[in-house]
Amino acid sequence: MTTAMGAALRRIQLGNALSAFGNGFTVPYLYVYVAKVRDLGASTAGVVLAMLAVAALAVLPLTGRAIDRKGPLPVAVVGAVTAAVGSLGLGLSTTEPLVIASAIALGAGIAVIQPALATMIVWCSTTVTRSRAFATQFFLNNLGLGIGGLIGGLLVDESAAGSFVRLFAIEAVMFLVLGAAIATVRLPRTPRVDDPVPSEARAKGAWRALFADRRMVWLCVLGFVLFFACYGQFESGLAAYATEVTRISPSTLGIALAANTAAIVAAQFIVLKLVERRRRSRVMAVVGLIWTVAWLAAGLSGLVHGAHAVATTLLISTYALFGIGESLLSPTVAPLVADLAPASMVGQYNSVFALVKQLALAIGPAVGALMVGHGMAAPYIGMLVLCAVGISLLALRLGRMLSPAQDNPHIRAFTPQAPAGTATEVTVGADATAEGPGEATADAGAPRRESVTAVA
Repeated sequence: MTTAMGAALRRIQLGNALSAFGNGFTVPYLYVYVAKVRDLGASTAGVVLAMLAVAALAVLPLTGRAIDRKGPLPVAVVGAVTAAVGSLGLGLSTTEPLVIASAIALGAGIAVIQPALATMIVWCSTTVTRSRAFATQFFLNNLGLGIGGLIGGLLVDESAAGSFVRLFAIEAVMFLVLGAAIATVRLPRTPRVDDPVPSEARAKGAWRALFADRRMVWLCVLGFVLFFACYGQFESGLAAYATEVTRISPSTLGIALAANTAAIVAAQFIVLKLVERRRRSRVMAVVGLIWTVAWLAAGLSGLVHGAHAVATTLLISTYALFGIGESLLSPTVAPLVADLAPASMVGQYNSVFALVKQLALAIGPAVGALMVGHGMAAPYIGMLVLCAVGISLLALRLGRMLSPAQDNPHIRAFTPQAPAGTATEVTVGADATAEGPGEATADAGAPRRESVTAVA
């Protein structure tokens, strides 16, 4: 990785961490703010939370094309400014229409930022260094959210609307800092692909080409199950199960969430050293096994009512195990999306995968809350155990579809044509050959030996 690429990536990571820090100030308190502080009621608060997801679902199908046509940098800046406007609007709004409109702007802005930043990270990394770059992003995101949430809890006062305005203002400023940081990044030149098809025709056929890529479609199915069985349950089904079935207090639930963040922060780079030279499909399969144990622990926590300490320990262990699984996924899934994408469709692939995640985050909470709320705790746990086992099976099947270089870029560290120790940059989209997206040979895009350094 060149010095320029490393400097650009550090700036992107710093801006991303600061925006996550600002986001942590408001995420835990949005429902309370709308429903009680602004006295707009629980229904309006529910609509606001729903609008965050709906806005994301509306803009993501268009975001990929914009990234591939205009580049990720201007799209990310527009997203950051839009999110800042939405955040500040939430803090200043006192009526239902204004609060909902601000939530739409915030949700749309955040949704646009995610695939744009992912594409920028792809442009500033190589096939071999990409896993560490995405792991660093995930680590800094969680660290920023955790610290922001802790500081926000110290500043917030439910009886003083001004304290919430301060939180939203801080979040808005952090989004603007992100925009300023990435606006000054000097990205490498866009990877070039020998493609005789005009760009407009390519854009019109982008969705068709993506759905023709069996490996990407399979990865999206796997991604949906991953996000449904983990992130889609954190704040709804699992939280409801913990309080209604395991019968732990809300304060203990806060400790469980902290255990999740602590597991991610503590394990991320230890886990990275263990997995970055292993097959990605096998790592994802291990995540399924870990989450199977996590959901079994959650189920047991609801069966040991006579031993409250044991039940609490099991529930906290569930959240910690999820954190370890997330640490395994961060250097695995996002880099694989990038390595499957042709250079001219990196933004489209990232946006589609973000859309899959958003769908899972919209459906997961609704299913979880309904099942637990209607007394179906045992079927709920059973369903998620099956999902976790399904993750392992889907990952192993995906592994048989991938080329050796896609499943583990490090196995191609040496090529027959290059002497040992030759450092070579690997361009994005090298796996796109004349066979079409997702139909690369095992030798396409094979990286040569290069050093792997942490990007902070």
